[in-house]
Amino acid sequence: MVKQSIRKSLTNNKPLAYIIAVSFLLFSMMVGISIGSVSVPFFTLFQILGKEVFHLPIAAQPDMMFTNIVMNIRLPRVLLAGLVGASLAIAGAAFQGLLRNPLADPYTLGVSSGASVGAVATIFLGISIPVLGNFTLPILSVVFSIVTIFCVLFFTKKMDRSMKVETIILTGIIFSSFLSAFISLMIALTGEELRQIIGWLMGSVSMRGWSYIVIILPFFVIGSLVLMMNTQELNAMTFGENRAKHLGVNVQRRKLTILIAGSVLTGAAVAVSGTIGFVGLVIPHIIRQIWGPDHKHLLPLSLLIGSGFLILADLVARMVISPSELPIGVITSLIGAPAFALILLKRRRRGER
Repeated sequence: MVKQSIRKSLTNNKPLAYIIAVSFLLFSMMVGISIGSVSVPFFTLFQILGKEVFHLPIAAQPDMMFTNIVMNIRLPRVLLAGLVGASLAIAGAAFQGLLRNPLADPYTLGVSSGASVGAVATIFLGISIPVLGNFTLPILSVVFSIVTIFCVLFFTKKMDRSMKVETIILTGIIFSSFLSAFISLMIALTGEELRQIIGWLMGSVSMRGWSYIVIILPFFVIGSLVLMMNTQELNAMTFGENRAKHLGVNVQRRKLTILIAGSVLTGAAVAVSGTIGFVGLVIPHIIRQIWGPDHKHLLPLSLLIGSGFLILADLVARMVISPSELPIGVITSLIGAPAFALILLKRRRRGER
């Protein structure tokens, strides 16, 4: 009873939810920038950010070593981790709402694997489209992720005309395994690019500069805005497609829009950071359990919490075996895989009742 009353009060208090989410994100960013092989004191950090980012008239001149560490290494890394985490979390929340299943996310639906194939093929073949320049990698990743999700849906419909959610997820896992074989083939055939591809596949935001933020930012803004504009439709579709149609939702068009927007976010995130699993699965599920299933709040809260979560995961990845670093995908998998198993077990128990 106490637990239910606490959950009910949290669900109804949305301003508190946003205060917690924003505070968590800001705390994650400050800790992520401050802590490292060289620690930057918080007071010095505020001076640097105030002077270099917000151009405040601060008389004190921070140490140049700290300034270089913050502005050229830590800040872009933290921002990139935040954008990737936000992209995967909001895409996962949208996929779960659309398919009405907490097990759906870019990783389990095969979208991440599709984007990985596009990115690895770009690196392996050295593809660079002159008109696109640095955007060749994310655009090809996005294209492959969109193609993958439509292939998953096409084959699901062939196997099961009712397109049950479990069948979609199973098909996504099959496609993910199939595409992983292509990636393994390219790795086996590669030479000098082997180290770059292996490091990229394990997931990391290490040694990424401001250029990577420029690459992901437009895709993040467009994809997130499109999903935010479809929150009412996602709420309607949680009651089933037939009910949504009766409520005036153009189900096919909205489904297509949400799938493409989620694939765009996933493809861009994978292009700049590699394959990072389970963020889109765990974060939306936790938010839904605490603050309810209303997508009007679920999507932005997932974005904020997912961003802060991946920043902290990256901090753990670079500190746990310092001075060496673990791939960030290892940390998210260690957290996400048990969470995935618990969600699956919980659903199975409900089904048995």
